[in-house]
Amino acid sequence: MDDKLSIRVNVADRYYPLKVESENEERIRKAARLINEKVLQYKQRYVDKDIQDFLAMAALQYVIRLIEIEDKEGDETLEEGMKDLTERINLCLSKK
Repeated sequence: MDDKLSIRVNVADRYYPLKVESENEERIRKAARLINEKVLQYKQRYVDKDIQDFLAMAALQYVIRLIEIEDKEGDETLEEGMKDLTERINLCLSKK
């Protein structure tokens, strides 16, 4: 059975028809809502710019945040791996 829904998502006053998995619908709508909120913030701050500029700045801001999160998770994964290796080495050394 096809679990896809047909939805229309508004991003910066344009509607986009999408076919999405039902479990992803709310996440997609929330993403569109966050983009629209960020675009509105830029619109209110910079009145002489184009909507494309606002979309680009919103995208840039969200991707920077994503990269920061990915870098932090990568650091934590590395740290956990190092701890695990240290415990294994100590275990091996204590057996001798």
